[in-house]
Amino acid sequence: MEGLIMAGQLLLGLTILVGLHEWGHFIAARIFGIRVNKFYIFFDFLFPMPNVLNFALWKKKKGDTEYGLGWFPMGGYVDIEGMIDETKDASKLASEPQPYEFRAKPAWQRLLVMLGGIIVNIILGVLIFWGITYKNGDNFLSMEEVNKRGIVAYPVAQEVGLKTGDKIINVSGKSIKEFSDVMGSDVILGENVYFTVERDGQTIEIPIPNDIYEKLSDEDSEGFIDALHPFAIGEVSPDTPAEGVGLEADDRIISMNETPITYYHEFVDMAHKNAGKEVTLGVLRGSDTLNVSPTLSEDGKLGFIANPDLNYEHIDLSLGEAFVVGSGRAFSVITDNIKGFKKIFTGQVSAGKAIAGPVGIARRFYGGVWDWGRFMLITGMLSMALAFMNLLPIPALDGGHALILLYEMITGRQPSEKFMERTQQVGMIILLSLLAYIMFNDVIQAMF
Repeated sequence: MEGLIMAGQLLLGLTILVGLHEWGHFIAARIFGIRVNKFYIFFDFLFPMPNVLNFALWKKKKGDTEYGLGWFPMGGYVDIEGMIDETKDASKLASEPQPYEFRAKPAWQRLLVMLGGIIVNIILGVLIFWGITYKNGDNFLSMEEVNKRGIVAYPVAQEVGLKTGDKIINVSGKSIKEFSDVMGSDVILGENVYFTVERDGQTIEIPIPNDIYEKLSDEDSEGFIDALHPFAIGEVSPDTPAEGVGLEADDRIISMNETPITYYHEFVDMAHKNAGKEVTLGVLRGSDTLNVSPTLSEDGKLGFIANPDLNYEHIDLSLGEAFVVGSGRAFSVITDNIKGFKKIFTGQVSAGKAIAGPVGIARRFYGGVWDWGRFMLITGMLSMALAFMNLLPIPALDGGHALILLYEMITGRQPSEKFMERTQQVGMIILLSLLAYIMFNDVIQAMF
């Protein structure tokens, strides 16, 4: 069931993103009087072979345009009259250009048509982040609250020298207000970062390796750090060991197999060590102490959502304030992608761990539970990421077309249609090779 939910979310997310991206090209073309022969969500052929298995799940002709839903769910396309793309080559453009064709329009109009999809993806991403930020406000955990007890250092953090109980004073010499900034991209994707921590009454500096993202990308990584906190049971999941022994909201687990438990990470560690086994839990319910004996699941789960004893701060935001904060968060997706690519090109992170395809996206981001709030957040993130990826100056991507058009606008010379066809073919080879690598990498990570 979890697999079906992940697939369903991915399919819906791709349909929204691809549909609106292609609509961006479509509407820009129509504004400039360019004929659009087809507007398809997903491909109605075996991509990238436009003449193989040509059929649509649904299609309807309206005016000059055929609208349809293809059977091959790897993207989508608009067939713009007079433009060389993955659906046509230069031989189909041998006649004199007509006024309604793409190639007959000024370079600046063609540039806006090519950037139309990217612009719409950016607008969508900003709108989603704006709406979520306005609805939820600004919720954060302050460093002052975290430093009342200190941090939990997971194995990766322990490797770099952090210890559970450390109190983070600043990051690279700068004071930090929110705990999320300690876990943010400036740290995980940053360069020459260091923490100043207080430990046993002393102040020491802990350098964070530039390849920390590589370590955190491992499937079995528990994470980096967390806030040290006691906890109570929140929601009990149905048909779980927790429900089976009668655990209730607000219960507090104070021991496992007679070993005292104060903090949540202690419970998680002990539960993992006793995965699949029957354990004895000491439970505080009000002023009463109970003993229950559940059998943990094979992955060491009891089946509840923990309520941490931490005081989160909340600030309501006006529409204007939410726009500033939300758009900043949206564009941070693009800057984070730039930082990530820099890590790959400098060898600090392997491409296999940093790049994900459809399977990886479904597993890492959407998850096996359908949560509309999470779905919209991930879709907003992917919309900004899609805009960034399409802007890369690779032939066959929008960014590649835009680069050639900029060259034409600067020099006043239009490349030949044969040149455009060759660059399109080179770009398709690059993209298909990259796609094959990503899909193979997704399958290997899912299996192992």
